[in-house]
Amino acid sequence: MSTLKELLNKGDRFAKHCDMRLTAVREGYARAEVEVQEHHLNAAGVCQGGVYFTLADLAFAAVMNSHGPVTLGVQNSITYLQSAHKGDKLIAEAEEVFNHHRLPFCETKIRNQHGDILCIVTGSAYRKRDVFPFEGLE
Repeated sequence: MSTLKELLNKGDRFAKHCDMRLTAVREGYARAEVEVQEHHLNAAGVCQGGVYFTLADLAFAAVMNSHGPVTLGVQNSITYLQSAHKGDKLIAEAEEVFNHHRLPFCETKIRNQHGDILCIVTGSAYRKRDVFPFEGLE
């Protein structure tokens, strides 16, 4: 049986396709990373907004599911503060703000390799009765 980190790194096929990976998972906390590459850029030459959102969503999934029950996002809001460029390392740190038994809430901040905040994502999820098949978080 896999850990939650292994399960999501392997099972989230879109995030994997985008070269993203979880690097830390604890109960109520997760970190995901990606290096901005040519295929992550939009027509203006900066990191496409969907890259931020997908990276935040990967960390969000780890936080929300760290308690065991399958938990799926139902609402997210993203605020872009600064652009990332090719070669930048994006680090998403997601933290549980409210651990409700059905509607938990999370905040994710994405920074670059210099620690500059590039965007903030907040979101809520719905916790189901099904349990994710994992053993341990890391």
